Amino acid sequence: MAKSSDHDTWSLGHSYDEYMGRWSRAVAARFLDELAPAPDLEWVDVGCGTGALAARIAAACSPLAVTGVDPSADFVAAAAATVTAARFEVGTADALPLGPDSVDVVASALAYNFVPDRPAALAEFRRVCRPGGTLAFYVWDYPGGGVGFIDEFWRHASVLDPAAGALDEAARFPFCTDTGLAGDVIAAGFADVTVRPIEIATPFVDFDAFWHPFTLGAGPAPGYLAGLEPEACERLRGALAVTLHGRTERLTARAWAVTATNP
Repeated sequence: MAKSSDHDTWSLGHSYDEYMGRWSRAVAARFLDELAPAPDLEWVDVGCGTGALAARIAAACSPLAVTGVDPSADFVAAAAATVTAARFEVGTADALPLGPDSVDVVASALAYNFVPDRPAALAEFRRVCRPGGTLAFYVWDYPGGGVGFIDEFWRHASVLDPAAGALDEAARFPFCTDTGLAGDVIAAGFADVTVRPIEIATPFVDFDAFWHPFTLGAGPAPGYLAGLEPEACERLRGALAVTLHGRTERLTARAWAVTATNP
């Protein structure tokens, strides 16, 4: 079961898009190219956020229909305003607003680790997925330091505030490894399970471009930063600026992509 945090602020759609949505779009393109799905399928995008994956499905996969589902009404509104080729509804991963055997592909982008009850969600994925259908999702490799800019943030935050270490996604989501994710999906009864890495560049033109998304309040690290006193915030900014001087254009990220079949 995932651990929740008071700093997991899932609203402010535009702010989240600056923080993470743009990188999700980059992974989505690679993810779907490698998945190479057939056309004319019905999809659900679970934890759709601001619609990065749903938009790519609609643009590149010739789907019959795409439904995005997210517990945040703010994210659903943001997605609906920008992705007109899909429909979006408020809902949770363990109670999808879909009937049994109603979709061919259950997809998800960077959301599975935030699901409070993973076994219940996977059971729900099987319920809505037709026999022979596909489960396809990806999450960041948090335990492996796979998201360079987030890893740097928490590493420095933990030095200045030891309590911040418990909020680091690497500590909260230890199952986000190839074997951990495969084990979850196999235990849920899916077959033909594969897990592969997807690596992307996450360059920032300078330190200000790196720092700005953390100040927007959407996501665990930005939520933590929003709760700091100004002096503590400036100490963290200064420490990061020293470490990342001249390196912000070379940061990278790695996600684990999981695919499986609903028998």
